[in-house]
Amino acid sequence: MKISELLLKSTIILNLSSKTKSEVINELVNKLYDANVMTNKEEFKAAILKREEEFSTGVGEGVAIPHAMSKTVKKSTLAFGYSKEGIDYDSMDGKPAHVFFMIAGAENANNEHLETVSRLSVLLLNEEFRKKISSIRSKEELIRVIDEQERLAIEAENEEASKEMTHNKLILAVTACPTGIAHTYMAADSLKSKAKELGVDIKVETNGSSGVGNELTEYEIKKAEAIIVAADKKVEMARFEGKKVIIVPVAKGIKDAKELVKKAADGDAPIYHYSGDGGTSVKTKERTGFYKHLMNGVSNMLPFVVGGGILIAICFMFGIKSFQPGDPHYNAFSKLLMDIGGNNAFKLMIPVFAGFVGLSIADRPGFAPAMVGGLIAANNGAGFLGGLIAGFLGGYVVVLLKKAFAKLPVSLEGIKPVLLYPLFGIFITGVIMFLVVVRPCESLNLHLQTWLNSMGTANKVLLGIILGGMMAVDMGGPVNKAAYTFGIAMITAGNYYPHAAIMAGGMVPPLGIAIATLIFKNKFTKSEREAGKTCIPLGLSFITEGAIPFAASDPLRVIPACVIGSAVAGALSMAFNIGLPAPHGGIFVIFIVKGSPWLYLLAISIGSLITASILGFIKKPVESLE
Repeated sequence: MKISELLLKSTIILNLSSKTKSEVINELVNKLYDANVMTNKEEFKAAILKREEEFSTGVGEGVAIPHAMSKTVKKSTLAFGYSKEGIDYDSMDGKPAHVFFMIAGAENANNEHLETVSRLSVLLLNEEFRKKISSIRSKEELIRVIDEQERLAIEAENEEASKEMTHNKLILAVTACPTGIAHTYMAADSLKSKAKELGVDIKVETNGSSGVGNELTEYEIKKAEAIIVAADKKVEMARFEGKKVIIVPVAKGIKDAKELVKKAADGDAPIYHYSGDGGTSVKTKERTGFYKHLMNGVSNMLPFVVGGGILIAICFMFGIKSFQPGDPHYNAFSKLLMDIGGNNAFKLMIPVFAGFVGLSIADRPGFAPAMVGGLIAANNGAGFLGGLIAGFLGGYVVVLLKKAFAKLPVSLEGIKPVLLYPLFGIFITGVIMFLVVVRPCESLNLHLQTWLNSMGTANKVLLGIILGGMMAVDMGGPVNKAAYTFGIAMITAGNYYPHAAIMAGGMVPPLGIAIATLIFKNKFTKSEREAGKTCIPLGLSFITEGAIPFAASDPLRVIPACVIGSAVAGALSMAFNIGLPAPHGGIFVIFIVKGSPWLYLLAISIGSLITASILGFIKKPVESLE
């Protein structure tokens, strides 16, 4: 398949109107959406922005390749844009970007599609090709230039493949990026190009979306002078035990290729010792430490919370105690729902949370000790706080075990992850949990519960303001998740009021924005008004993230408006004494709240209308309604 088969005339923009990075992303996403490439442009845009958060796709030399794979994309497609003035795109070399190729990858894309878009990434490293693109005058000329450059590249690849390695020194490399579409192959080509320039034999393994390509053999690894691992996701590292290995982010494989090849050829690299964690990855612009480990636990816990929580909510619709045999409202189906959602899925919440915190700290060996610690916390009254401690305890116990066992003979490396780490890790974590952690956490939970129950109305309203407002600060980010996690902890402790305020605050941003786009149409573009419609079901379903595209495009107006509306909704929920026994569900669980569901709806409605009104007042009219 040729690159030009994925680039449609309807997705080409020869003269971009955008002046900023966010504008060019919007313009290219809209172009793809208008060409009927995807079903939900906001979902795809969110995937693009998430990719940009990892590190910018501005690869330097005036080129940017924003890309993402998403289930909303019908068929892998390219969009092209050119800016004569140039746009600041946070590029690797700090220079403005002029040439933009946006890659919309289908989640079920076949290997041929992925290899084709990857080939484009490599072509863009060619200076002559970039110069030709900058001088094109028509869409037909662009496609012709791409076809010609691709033909030359394939011929060069075939010629290179027919040659035998003739030099004495051999270096190896592995490249990998999270999506495996662009940077993986650009780094590979850059390393090969610089190795050829330096007269060094090199073989590069690519870990792309279509799988491992050009896999390194045991013989090649044994023969190699050194190995370069340019990766931002996990790659298999056990095979490099005892070899000289240079580990860098994939971006360095693109911009510092010559330096890396020279170092590898000179043997200027540390000896690598496999730690039993199954792989390695290097991340840039990523949070580390406590936040990273906590969010890993929360994000992996959420499916259990949402799935189990909604099943519990449906069970409550038959009656709050309808799952209990002997209750006047007893219902066999209700009991089945509670058995699945409450007694199994929801009970896994704390162990799973703890397990993935441990996994984040110590990789796979940390998962089992932390998860067992989380189960001990859940079964012995230590609650969510105990699970949090168990996650960090299990992870760091394994970190210490790795150091303690580092001096064991190499012949025992294989039994560390399957025997030594789980045996000692589970034992030590369990002992500390039972003897040190469980009782204090149980006592603290009881005191906290007593304190919350004794709070006066004014204090409850203040708590509602704080929790509701937190849900709108970053709409799915760490502040939002911190409030949500607190609400879940309170549900497990038997206090349902904080979580009601939290859900009200989380529903307001998308609902308030949706109302604003309907009432104040002159303040939003046509595409924004269309996106506003999708915020209605998202808001009703308690998916705060539906507001992110609006917040990202106009944060100084949208975020404060959402925070104020959410804080009011949270305060009213507390003032109305609304309790929510279900951890998720939005509109589907409103009528099983403790207290008046109508007052709860009123709280959410008032908060949403306040957000909409503020947006209508502070947003400027758009120049064109399209």
